[in-house]
Amino acid sequence: MVKKILQSTYLWLILIFLYAPVVLLVVYSFNASTEIGSWSKEWNFSLYKMLFTDAKILNAIKNTIFLALSSSAIATILGTIGAIGMYYSKPKTFRIFNTITQIPIVNAEIVTAISLALVCSMLLFPRTYASLLIAHVVLTFPFVVTSVLPKLKQMDPNLYEAGLDLGASPLKALFTITIPEISPGIASGFMIAITLSLDDYIITNFTKPSTIDTISTYAYNAYAKNSANTSIPALRALSAIIFAVIIISVVAVNLSANKKVREREGK
Repeated sequence: MVKKILQSTYLWLILIFLYAPVVLLVVYSFNASTEIGSWSKEWNFSLYKMLFTDAKILNAIKNTIFLALSSSAIATILGTIGAIGMYYSKPKTFRIFNTITQIPIVNAEIVTAISLALVCSMLLFPRTYASLLIAHVVLTFPFVVTSVLPKLKQMDPNLYEAGLDLGASPLKALFTITIPEISPGIASGFMIAITLSLDDYIITNFTKPSTIDTISTYAYNAYAKNSANTSIPALRALSAIIFAVIIISVVAVNLSANKKVREREGK
């Protein structure tokens, strides 16, 4: 009995520690106060109205979403190709490339950011949207590889050979057998890449041109460099919307997965 009480208490403490600040932020997004730490007597949707009428914030949101989708799509394609190539290579070659792929994951992000900025300077490649896109692909590519490789290892290797024996070309066998088998890993890698791109600040700040802002760089600049910015309170509404979208997405994915499990068990 005591063990169950301690387990429940520990679980609730973890949940409160993780989600209480976010819940407070959501509640705060409906308060008309312009300063964090002080409450206004007015409760309304003024911050949401401010959010959707501020051109700079809307532009930052558009830039962030477009950058995340484009860089994640490129990283997913390259990462899937890289994972398949590594998997079917010789063991020694696989170990070498697997180690090389793991290094950017454990490496400090500031090192990657400075390195990319230095490369752009040495090659006389100015900070443009292209440099920003390349930087985000470099950031997310290793995570796609690490998401696809486990699915390749779980796949029955005889399936691909069977497709070749039945007359399929290597390319057709790849797209009709291998890709469908590893599609959950590809989808997982794509979602991880989007999450990393949406959330990144350091690499983005070092490689973006001055004319482009993402949500992370806009929020940081608004709070740290321009405290007089009148649109700062609207960032609370933006954060609440992002949290709501994440919750809805997670619930939808879990419901879909549970539905597939029930259908599989029903069969």
